Amino acid sequence: MDFVVDNSWIVPYSPLISKTFKTHCDVEYCNSVNSIKYICKYATKGSDMAVFGFQSFNTNDEMARYRVGRYMNCNEAVWRIFAFPIHKCHPTVVHLAVHLENGQLVNFTASNVVQRAEIPPATTLTSFFVICQSDPFARTLLYSEMPRYYTWNASSKKFQRRKQGDTVPDYPDVRSTDALGHMYTVHPKNGECFYLRLLLVNMRGPTSFELLPTVNGTIFPIYRAASEELNLLENGTHCPSNP
Repeated sequence: MDFVVDNSWIVPYSPLISKTFKTHCDVEYCNSVNSIKYICKYATKGSDMAVFGFQSFNTNDEMARYRVGRYMNCNEAVWRIFAFPIHKCHPTVVHLAVHLENGQLVNFTASNVVQRAEIPPATTLTSFFVICQSDPFARTLLYSEMPRYYTWNASSKKFQRRKQGDTVPDYPDVRSTDALGHMYTVHPKNGECFYLRLLLVNMRGPTSFELLPTVNGTIFPIYRAASEELNLLENGTHCPSNP
């Protein structure tokens, strides 16, 4: 049996495209991630890395002997010369602190140690409590939903309402975006801090550390008891003991 073999058996092509550009154009149908990766790998694989070392007869310090060098090809060099964006992150992700009362990280010096001890610096969590005390809309939100409607000012350590974005129904002065809030993970063995995070995930508009473990008008002495009252834990045997 005879078979007719032409160039269509070699690579797929489009006669219209070949005639338009007066050259042969390979036409591929990307039906898997591997196909897309093959086509785009030369543009997205990133810069090559090269490792070179310096050897000195006067020292045996490995940190001084080895240096990591980076090779930049002509495409990336031109891209950087024209100040084109190198990367992009979308949507915006805001990291939200999780800590017990007066348990935030504090940086101090010998001159301001007393002041920092008396007035610890504000965090996203303490600012969330403060804004819930005066803002009715904030009291309707979970802690992780704050970055969608508020921006975090790192210099003043305060949440501020967004001035750009979509209007929120029933709240004409509030704007929303697609920003995400990411709460830091807390290990279950970290005692009350784990249960505090559990309450923050499920309770809206708390105004303080003391009032956070409030369930049906009852203020529980520890966050674990409030979590059990809200049925956020299966039973007592699943709760890690407090240190």
